[in-house]
Amino acid sequence: MKAVWNNQVIAESDDTIVVENNHYFPKESVKPEFLRECTTQSTCPWKGVASYYTVEVDGKQNADAAWYYPEPQAAAAHIANYIAFWKGVQITN
Repeated sequence: MKAVWNNQVIAESDDTIVVENNHYFPKESVKPEFLRECTTQSTCPWKGVASYYTVEVDGKQNADAAWYYPEPQAAAAHIANYIAFWKGVQITN
């Protein structure tokens, strides 16, 4: 699977985990040069508190387009150290 935004592959892996129709990529398969830490957080009742990254490619930013669970609840422990994408980031084979 590939995560593509602004014509740039930002993640690629054969080991994604699908949860609620979202592909979670292993952290090591995501190119860190395209991620910017941000302060946005949200809460899922069964996964826990999510933290977000802004995706930046060629000077263009996609705010809060990637998320992860730094300390997922037990039911979501399998997605620890995985990152998912949305907001226009295309997930393809």
